[in-house]
This record gives sequence, C-alpha cells and structure tokens, in this order.
Amino acid sequence: MTRDELISAAIEARQLAYAPYSDFAVGAALLTTDGRLFVGCNVENASYGLAICAERTAICKAVSEGYRKFQTIVVAAVPPSGVTHVSPCGACRQFIVEFGTDIEVIAVNADDSSVTKSWKIGELIPDNFTFDQLD
Repeated sequence: MTRDELISAAIEARQLAYAPYSDFAVGAALLTTDGRLFVGCNVENASYGLAICAERTAICKAVSEGYRKFQTIVVAAVPPSGVTHVSPCGACRQFIVEFGTDIEVIAVNADDSSVTKSWKIGELIPDNFTFDQLD
C-alpha cells in the first residue's frame, strides 16, 4: 500500500467520525507490517471523557483481529487556522508506542493532502512508558 493510498484511507475514514460536540472530525489509517489496513474515526460521547480518538479506534480494530505489529499510522484532520497539521494526542501517543517505538506516524491536512508531517512514534513520546518498566 502506498503512502498516498494510506492518506486517502485516513481522509475517507474521517467522513465517518461522530463528533457532534467538538465538530472536530479525525480519521486514521493503520498499516500492519504484513500490509493489512485498519481504519478508524473519532467517536464522541455526551460524557466527554468517554470519547475515543481515531487512532485508538483503528488500533483496537486491528488488535481485535489478532494484529500486533504495525508499520504506519496516518492521522487526518482539518487543522485550525494557522496550524499545518494535527498530531496524535498524548493518550494516542502512549497507545501507539505500546506496539513499538519505530511505528511511523503521518499527520495530514484533510483539506490539502499534500500537507503532511511524519515522525517515528518514539520521537513523539520520548522516554515512553512501556512493558519493560513494569515489575
């Protein structure tokens, strides 16, 4: 799967977001190391703390299908004026790094898919908390 196909999948997933409270729709496309694609969108709730982000939705779908090794995750949103991209929130960063520090994270402007930024998740959450730190 190409980078452009992943970006398109994330932008399409964004259209399914349930965001009646924030009106901030986000889509994600997660690529496993063996080429399987999982998409997700954010789902809000009247009890705001119960909302789930697009990234975590995609990862939960993959994990529930037996996948644990991920290569890339694309996050698509329309950033606020003056901002070029929207990166994963702290909770999503921790959720992604659970599966490895080398997963590529690509943030894309859903209105202009040529505007992207990418990192390895280990760069977004340095000194991360992982299984190795548990007794």
